[in-house]
Formats: sequence, C-alpha cells, structure tokens
Amino acid sequence: MSTSFSALTQAGQIGNVSIKNRMVVSAMGINLAEPEGYVGQRIIDFHERQAKGGAGLIVLGVTGVGWPHGGNMPHQVAISDDRFIPGLRKMTDAVHQHGAKIAAQLHHAGMVATEDSREGRPQWVPSYPEPPTGSFANAFLGSELAAMFDPNAPAPKLHVMTEQDIDQLVALFSQAAVRALAAGFDAIEIHGGHGYIISEFLSPRTNNRDDDYGGSLENRARLLIRIIRGIREAVGNKLALWCKLDSEEFGLAEGICLEDAKATARMAENAGVDAITVSAYHDTGKGSLHSESNIPHVPERMIANATAIKQAVGVPVIASGRVEPESANRHIQQGNFDFLAMGRKMLADPDLPAKVTAGTPEQIRPCVYCYCCVSQIYIRRPIKCAVNPETGKEKERALIATDTAKHIAVIGGGPGGMEAAIRLDKRGFQVSLLEKSNRLGGTLQFAGIAYPANEKLLHWLRRQIKQSGVKVHLNCEATPEQVKRLGADEVVVATGAKRDMPDIPGNDQDFVFSGDEMRAMVMSDDHPELNRKTSSFTRFMATMGSLTRLSQLGPVVRQITKAWLPLGGRITIIGAELVGLELAEFLAERGRQVTVIDEAKRAGKGLYLVRRMRLLEELEHLGVRVLNGASDISIGKNLVSYSNYRGQARRIAADHVIVAKGATGDERLADRFRAAGFTTHAIGDCTGVSYIEGAIESAAELAVAL
Repeated sequence: MSTSFSALTQAGQIGNVSIKNRMVVSAMGINLAEPEGYVGQRIIDFHERQAKGGAGLIVLGVTGVGWPHGGNMPHQVAISDDRFIPGLRKMTDAVHQHGAKIAAQLHHAGMVATEDSREGRPQWVPSYPEPPTGSFANAFLGSELAAMFDPNAPAPKLHVMTEQDIDQLVALFSQAAVRALAAGFDAIEIHGGHGYIISEFLSPRTNNRDDDYGGSLENRARLLIRIIRGIREAVGNKLALWCKLDSEEFGLAEGICLEDAKATARMAENAGVDAITVSAYHDTGKGSLHSESNIPHVPERMIANATAIKQAVGVPVIASGRVEPESANRHIQQGNFDFLAMGRKMLADPDLPAKVTAGTPEQIRPCVYCYCCVSQIYIRRPIKCAVNPETGKEKERALIATDTAKHIAVIGGGPGGMEAAIRLDKRGFQVSLLEKSNRLGGTLQFAGIAYPANEKLLHWLRRQIKQSGVKVHLNCEATPEQVKRLGADEVVVATGAKRDMPDIPGNDQDFVFSGDEMRAMVMSDDHPELNRKTSSFTRFMATMGSLTRLSQLGPVVRQITKAWLPLGGRITIIGAELVGLELAEFLAERGRQVTVIDEAKRAGKGLYLVRRMRLLEELEHLGVRVLNGASDISIGKNLVSYSNYRGQARRIAADHVIVAKGATGDERLADRFRAAGFTTHAIGDCTGVSYIEGAIESAAELAVAL
C-alpha cells in the first residue's frame, strides 16, 4: 500500500527558517528534564528520536522563562539563566544532525504555577480569579489526589501583578529569547494559551483589571504584544517567532471566543510574529473538557477555528488536535492551515513523519487516545505512552541485535504476546508464537469492540506479525512436549489474566455472564460451555467473533451491534473499573438502561485520569447510574440486591447481569513450563492485571533483557 502526501511532505517556511516538511512535534509538558531545570540525556534522547523519525520541526514544551518561578511541573526545562545554555545547546545539536529544526516554547504558568504553590511562592495573576466550580476532582482516584495535591504544601498565595511585575515578565521573555539564540534554537514559540499567564491576560474571564492591561481586547493583548516586540528587539530576525493562542475557551461563556482570537492573531502579526499556532482551552472545573480543547477526544475539534484564523492573517498557521495525516494533507492543499502539529501521535510512533513520507501510513503505530501521556503530567510523573514503551525510555528500550540467536516460544497471541514476538524478531531471535484460538488478538478483540480506537492497535499488531519472521501457530494448546518438539530454547508466557466468576450469591443463573464468558463469546466460534445461556446472544456473539477475524469488517461489527443487540433493556454491570465502564458506555449507546455497581469508593481504576474524567461524564449524559461504595452484592431473579454506602438495602431490576470483575494474574502455565525445565518468562496480565500498557511495557522490558 502506498499513499501520496504531497502537501504534508513538502517543505515549508516560517520566517527565515526553512522546514523540510509540514509535520511538527507539538510542544508538550513531558517532565523529562533534570532537577533544577537542566537538560540532560533523557530529554535529549526523547527529542533526538523524534528528529530521527523525520519530523520537520520540534517544539520544546513549556520552557520556563522565570524558573523556578512560574513553573508548572517538577521536571520542566528552564531557560531563566545562562547556566542552562550548555544543556540546551546539546539538545539543539542532537536534533539538527538529523535535519530537523527546533523551537523553544517560552512559558510562564501564572495562576497554574503549581511549583510556586508547592514552594510557597506567590503565583502571579492579572486579577483575582472567580472561585472554581465543577466536577474536576470527582474523577480522581485516591492515589492520584495524593500525587497531585500535596497536603503539606502551604496555602496558595496569589499576587496581582503590578506594572513593574509586567515589565519584569516582558524582560524575562526577552532574556530567554537571547539564551535561545545562544543555545542554537531556530525559533521561539510564545506560549499564549492554555490558562497560563499570557492567556490569563487575554481572557475576559480571568482578566478583570481596570488599567492599561484590562478591559478592551487591545488592553488585554497588551502584554502579549509587548513580549513579541521585546523579543524582536532582543534577537531581531535571527530566530523565527510565533505565538500559540487559544482560539476559544470551551465551556466558558465569558471566556475567549473565536472573534477575540482572530483579532488577537492579527495584532500579533502586526507586532511581528511569523506564524500563529492555533489551540484552545476550557473550563478546568469540568472534567470532560480536559479532553475537549488542546488534547481533544473529538477528531479535528479545532480545525474549523484554525481555518478561520488562517483566513484572518497572512502568516502561516500551525494546527493540531487529533487530525489524521490523510486529512491534514487535504486541509493543507485547501489552504486551511500550513503545518500540522502532533503530540500524542508522535509519542505513539516517532517515525510517523518518515512513514508518511514513504507513503506507508498503515505502518504507523496508532495512538489509542487513552490519555496515558497527559495523565502522567497531572500526577507529576514523566511522560509515557501506553502503546509505545520506548517513549521516555528511548535508549533503555531500544532494540539491539542479539549475538545469541535463540529460538523463543511465545505463548499467547494477545497484545503482550504479539509485542514480545515482534520485538524479539527485530532483535534477530527465532520466534514461534503459539495461540490456542483461531486468531491473534486476545482480549484486545473485546476491547476493540467496546472502544473502537483499540481496534486500530489490534490490526496494526496483526499486520506487524504478518510482515515479520515470526512463525504463528493458531489453534495450538501449548504444552512442554510440543514446545520441545519445536526446539525452543526459552519460553515467554503471555496468556493473560484469569477471569473467574467472583463469589457473588446468585452468579450461576442463566441471565448472568462472567468476564470470561463474554470474552469467549467474542473470541470463539463455538461455545459449548455456554449452551445453558441465552442462545440468541451466543449466536450473535459468535457472528461478531467471525466478523472480527476480518480486519476490514470491524466497522460492520459496530453497525450490527447498533442495529441489533440481543440483551434485555435493563443491564446491571458488577464492576466499575476500566472494562465495566467501557462496556457500560457501549451498551448505553445502544439503547440499554445500564447500572454499574462496585464496592470501590471511586470508579474507573485502570482508566487514565483524563480519559476517566471524560468517560464518567459521558456515562452520566447517557443515563448510566454508577453506584460506588456498595456492599453485600447478590443476584436474585432478574434483580441485583446490595447495601448502599449508607447501609441501606437496595434493589436494581435487571434483564441481564454482566460481572466485569474478578480478573487476576495466572502463572499456572508458566509454572508448568518451569517445572518441565524451561527457562520461562511471564509477561502481561498473567502476572497481574495491567491492561494494554502493562502488557506492551512488560514485553518491551523482556525483549531488551533477553
């Protein structure tokens, strides 16, 4: 397969900087700098890998002009002193040797400078903000709340900026620009969005000043314009210069609107910027909106705004926001924007630009939009990617050819087993992949039906296996005797978790399905063990299983389930972790009245924070009841009984009950191979439930270790 991306792969120009293609690594908070803001090898490896992958331009995220003042994460890059220049120079040199250009995103967090709050420093604000409202914190698990909010930190101190403070901030940006030039950067992006200090001045929601920096849009934009002019005065045209602007503040009726953004973009152009990066922000008190603006869940959420701003200015526009390469190519051809900035997609596959240039987009490892990456930043940890285990560990998990080409038998064809087989094959091992069912995928097949983004990963893994030297054995129940006949030297067991029915009274009734039964229905064409269950449901799921074998029919499966799903109208799901909640969404979207019940005090374990924030609100809009803190759960005839968090006895009418819990690690097969004398490695859910990320990460760790 070969696809032309003539617009996306053509060279572009921003100011005096020539860029080899239109693909940009978006600025991201990644928490990969060293203590005190220094650039070390870890973050150099991260960005050099993107340069090797063919990106035309890399934007270094949130580079602190006043660090530690104004910092919003513990391992943020600093550019606030000359002592940071040598590390920054090493980074720019590493990127340049692969033909990419690199920009520093100059940043001050203002009201959301969490590092200031933790250290007792006053946080700069244009004016005192309105108290936050909304459900933001409701989606946090206890461990996440503890990581994000330090109970021992002093109370936040807000400092309304004086004109002297504003003068100081303008000088900090100008001085940082001089250091960026000395460090070898090609360009500067001024971060004027996402609730940080400049956007706080721009937004009528957060700027209630009555001086020259408040009131009219021209006044609210005065800080930005002064910063632009100050940087131009400091470095001239030696660096390309642009700013990132919020095109809208979603959920805030009195926030920045598109007309404001267009006017601000024109003022920025007149002040001397060479381009505009179009982004957006949101009401941070509403959990679902954290995946609505700058990291949108809705495809192409910001493209209409980028197009409108492109029509308002004469400089290039950099767009972003869940845009597929094919679509970006078309938009650039139509003149809707000039460059595509990608964050999540570049984390999932830093070789995306090279694969687009080669015309082989099907080879791109897909992002599944699980929000693993950004959720890490909320809890103050380094960035990682659920589907690409090398993100943030580029050197540690790089694949190096083996000098002892052993024969490895990988048992289990789920995501962990496929990832391990692919990686071991790339290292030069002889690999046999044994799967007891008639197709590869494991529980990822079920996950792909409940959450379609997972389906793309399933097809990608299958494609990589097909293109590799891995020898696949389907319908193969692995035994020590068989593996000996294959001549394998070592064994990798990736057979997944055991999903027993929990000990819930009434769990043996015909209208009750366990996780393993649901899994079996999707993954097998024959269900003799389920004959006592609803026959129409069994036949339906068998049809789904047959269809999911053919990758091109995945959308057909989803259309069938929308039209006909032989389950009753009232469904109770016992288990409010990842599987239960995604299944609840799937069923509610198909017209079912769904209740989810669990003993846990908070729902959504296994979902990454930002995804959980959105899903919980979506479930509420779909009418799904999520009952936390339940006890004494039992199943009667077409009902589920429980005691609520107050100790009151309650009942839920149910036509079907699905038990989406009880999964545990299961190393029995691994122990059997160990007992037979094989050097045996267990990975993925068979060692304890860790979902897609855990399966793929453990596969990568093993592939490096062997």
